[in-house]
Amino acid sequence: MTDHPALHTPAREHGEHSHEHKPGQEKAHGHGHVISAEANRRCLAGALALIVGFMAAEVMVGLIARSLALISDAGHMLTDACAIVFALVAVRIAARPPQGGFTYGLKRAEIVSAQANGITLLLLAVYFLYEGVNRLVAPPSVQGGYLVATGLAGVVVNFAASWLLSRANRTSLNVEGAFQHILNDLYAFIATTVAGAVIVLTGWARADAIAALVVAVLMLKAGWGLVREAGRVFMEAAPVGVNPAELGRKAAALADVAEVHDLHIWEVTSGYPAMSAHVLVTTGADCHAVRQAVEHLVHHDYGIRHTTLQVDHAPAELLTLAPATAAPATAAGGAHCADPHGPAHRPEPPLPRRRQPA
Repeated sequence: MTDHPALHTPAREHGEHSHEHKPGQEKAHGHGHVISAEANRRCLAGALALIVGFMAAEVMVGLIARSLALISDAGHMLTDACAIVFALVAVRIAARPPQGGFTYGLKRAEIVSAQANGITLLLLAVYFLYEGVNRLVAPPSVQGGYLVATGLAGVVVNFAASWLLSRANRTSLNVEGAFQHILNDLYAFIATTVAGAVIVLTGWARADAIAALVVAVLMLKAGWGLVREAGRVFMEAAPVGVNPAELGRKAAALADVAEVHDLHIWEVTSGYPAMSAHVLVTTGADCHAVRQAVEHLVHHDYGIRHTTLQVDHAPAELLTLAPATAAPATAAGGAHCADPHGPAHRPEPPLPRRRQPA
């Protein structure tokens, strides 16, 4: 048996059933709330227009005022624009239907984009930490008035862009990556405004460096979160909040189930969990009814809609074994699967009856 059992014939007495998302739609975990890819694209495009417009205005003002600070800040805004462009490209690529060797389509393009955005945030954080420490040691002369004016304008623009992206499907790591870029820029502009006000009122130039260090810490937190979550998808870990051992025990406890093994739970992309398993049922039981019961369990309790189940009658030697939960996948699985691995979940043994007093 392979990780994704798909070669089943109608003549065999077992069932396979799949639930697919409709093209162009994304689902949040277990809630059925659907936000279309088209809505995501509109929100991303709107945020991109705001960022690019503000960036162009900042470059013009910086050239007129001969301010290197404003022009360098526009360069930072360019990274936000690139993050949104990556997200838009990933949404379009991920919407392509499955074809050829890509049996799931290119849905993980969104995870690649999220990973890239996370790494970018980490690199920016390292740069701001470096510059912030240098400016604490040797603070340069900073024009507080420019900081306040630029910061206030940046707060307005980034707040509007953040609001737009908050309306998109943030269960998508791709959208979340772009959102974190804009949100951290909003924090940066708030910090810039406060630092500028401090410099104008007190002349303390180190306020600018402290603001940069605060924003760098926030960037580290957001960037590491994105890299970690994208890495879980790449490594095909179970979705956060789904315990495979618990799911296996619950499935094995269903009526007529003798064993569940080769249980795999992963995410095709964020918000798209999938599961495959080999389920053995007791002699004379209805394989199709058991399959439907397992599907209902994983859908209702764990929000997993895409399932691939191989269901067979248990061999006689398995039924004579003492029940045991999470037993090694050895002899029982080996009779049906070429390479069984992972625990074999079996029903809990019945509790011994208490002896009635004489």
